[in-house]
Amino acid sequence: MTLELKQIGKTVGGDTHIYPTDLVLEPGRFNILLGTTLAGKTTLMTLMAGLEKPGSGQIFFNGRNVTGQPVQKRNVSMVYQQFINYPSFTVYENIASPLRVARLPEPEVRARVERIAELLRISGLLERRPDELSGGQQQRCAMARALVKDSDLILLDEPLANLDFKLREELREELPRLFAERDRVIVYATTEPTEALLLGGFTATMHEGRITDFGPTGRVYRQPRDLGTARVFSEPPLNTAEVLVLDGCCRLAGNLTWPAPAGLGNGPHVLGLRPHHVSPRREQADRVALESRIRVAEIAGSESIIHFDVHGAHWISQVHGVHPFEPGSAAVLYADMSRAFYFTPDGKLASAPAGHRPAGGL
Repeated sequence: MTLELKQIGKTVGGDTHIYPTDLVLEPGRFNILLGTTLAGKTTLMTLMAGLEKPGSGQIFFNGRNVTGQPVQKRNVSMVYQQFINYPSFTVYENIASPLRVARLPEPEVRARVERIAELLRISGLLERRPDELSGGQQQRCAMARALVKDSDLILLDEPLANLDFKLREELREELPRLFAERDRVIVYATTEPTEALLLGGFTATMHEGRITDFGPTGRVYRQPRDLGTARVFSEPPLNTAEVLVLDGCCRLAGNLTWPAPAGLGNGPHVLGLRPHHVSPRREQADRVALESRIRVAEIAGSESIIHFDVHGAHWISQVHGVHPFEPGSAAVLYADMSRAFYFTPDGKLASAPAGHRPAGGL
């Protein structure tokens, strides 16, 4: 059931939406497309589905070339961010509709509908119509209709984005369980790095129509191939600054210095530091003090997001607890440089922190 893209590209009206892309997706695991809005995730998924034709390259499914095959001749399901249900049908009939199109026997239709409804916890809603459901229940109905076909390729395009926080959390926990025993190729698009980490599997990071990295989600997070990947896989945005490495010492503007990681060569580098590794508290003695000026401090529940300027750069700190700062005030924040990434001037990864793990943020 392997899905393989070979130099797949898409250009519309002279604008390149997808640059030539190679990608192999295996069944039985989450394959995640992670990128910001307009990164190319939806376009790549519609090419996989056969809803659009590529401008170049070939698509193989289980070794068979399906590049020119229309979506009607492919065994594929797709769930969109905007859930779509037939308003005049009951939930049962919505879910059963693709099976009726396939002319399956009624006993099999009922058995499949009841099984998928139980998995998605909507068994008690089968006789209702969509306008009698909450938003989360409507999305579950749309997902059930897509999944009941037991398609070879299942595409989920930000399916939880319009749901409230609690429902998103519930479905994030359920989805891996739902697909654990399905020998199908599953592709899940999201803009949220947190969601990619929670779902696990393999992640392809996308930026402006290009896949910047692909591999086990934990590896892509801990050892991004390049600066672009690290930026995609950081929320709030990655803090960056130009540093000079010389004889085992890193130097930032303003004569800030700290020991360079072992093996990092001399010369200019770009430092990357995730916001949760910058804090207004000096939790360890070896943290580097950053004399800064506060732009704004946002209180988000039990966390504070602090925007500040340090030596001409706009940085962000994400920290637990409430830390009110006045805009324009001076403050000292502390950076854990043992958690820093270092990239070459052209953006390639030069050094990653050992044993790096998510800890209170991305």
